[in-house]
Amino acid sequence: MSRRIGASFRALVALVISVVMLFPVVATAVNGLKNSGQLLVNPFGLPSPPQWANYTGILTGESFWRMLWNSVVVMVGTVVLSLLAASMAAFVLARVPFAGRRLLFRYLNMGLLFPITVAVLPLYLLLRNVGLLDNLWGVVLPQVAFSLPMNTLIIRDFMRSLPNELQEAAIIDGCSWFTLFWRIVLPLSQPVLAAVAALTMVSSWNAFLLPLLVINTESKWTLPLGMMQFQGQYSTEWGLVMAFVTLGILPTIGFYLLAQRHLISGLTAGALKE
Repeated sequence: MSRRIGASFRALVALVISVVMLFPVVATAVNGLKNSGQLLVNPFGLPSPPQWANYTGILTGESFWRMLWNSVVVMVGTVVLSLLAASMAAFVLARVPFAGRRLLFRYLNMGLLFPITVAVLPLYLLLRNVGLLDNLWGVVLPQVAFSLPMNTLIIRDFMRSLPNELQEAAIIDGCSWFTLFWRIVLPLSQPVLAAVAALTMVSSWNAFLLPLLVINTESKWTLPLGMMQFQGQYSTEWGLVMAFVTLGILPTIGFYLLAQRHLISGLTAGALKE
């Protein structure tokens, strides 16, 4: 009986938390179907009648899809390069014995102490000197660099949990370190790679400060920059603004829904080591 009560209480708490977390998203989407007058009169009610033109006007416009494409390019480039660099670094730090490995790992982890806001000025000067200002690569490469410490830490812990017998057998069979990494360790690390990819995707998609610092041309804006511009342009038409925000956050929600299983399994798979 006590177990049923405990399970019911936990389910109730989970339901309340879910409602609290989903309410802002649902309210934003619903208010995107209202005009300014409806928002002032009934901000928490259903739209009557729904202003579908708010959404269709944005979706039929050219600027939204251009910003969406820029965000996709930045996100894909960041995820691919970050996974490649972090997985190789994690493999070396987890499976390859060499002098100074722990010192190198601690040095890499020091990157977790320095957020991108601390390096805004030197980063801007560096990008200007190498000609990457107003270039999407000027957004991708710094995002890869600042995500490297955390991603390497997560992947390294997983790779350390893999059985040593696999590595020993592969080396006895004549595998090089690269073959061991590419053909054995990397395929076995798919759960944690999926989790890291999901986290990197969401972080890159929502990035605002770095694109604001680097991108000047409107045709190269990402969605977060577009939201800022759209809000300034239509500051009195909150229905349009909320419709744009809803369309901008839908991909992020989709990423989480598709990757939630990989997030849980990947981040916990290396928690225990025999």
